[in-house]
Amino acid sequence: MQRIAVTAEGPGLDGLVDPRFGRAAGFVVVDAATMAAEYVDNGASQTLSHGAGINAAQVLAKSGAGVLLTGYVGPKAFQALQAAGIKVGQDLEGLTVRQAVQRFLDGQVPMAAGPNK
Repeated sequence: MQRIAVTAEGPGLDGLVDPRFGRAAGFVVVDAATMAAEYVDNGASQTLSHGAGINAAQVLAKSGAGVLLTGYVGPKAFQALQAAGIKVGQDLEGLTVRQAVQRFLDGQVPMAAGPNK
């Protein structure tokens, strides 16, 4: 079972992808086989003055997701995600969570080798 996490502005598959990883409102974690979704709140990371991306990576690692789909990931957060074994697909802003997951499942999302520049 592959679990795909998408930064989201709110719960559910039809909400928009939040372009920010570290300060995203939360993550919609989707089971790739069934499209069942659960919402993981990221509110604690939003209040941090530093280290939001690293904290969000820790939250995501606990969710069991193996893939993250998002807009932007900074260098420290990218390193933390790599250390947790989570692959990253970036530049997906402007899509719904469902659209981002479908693009990934269709092989249309390249996995990033590094953070956004």
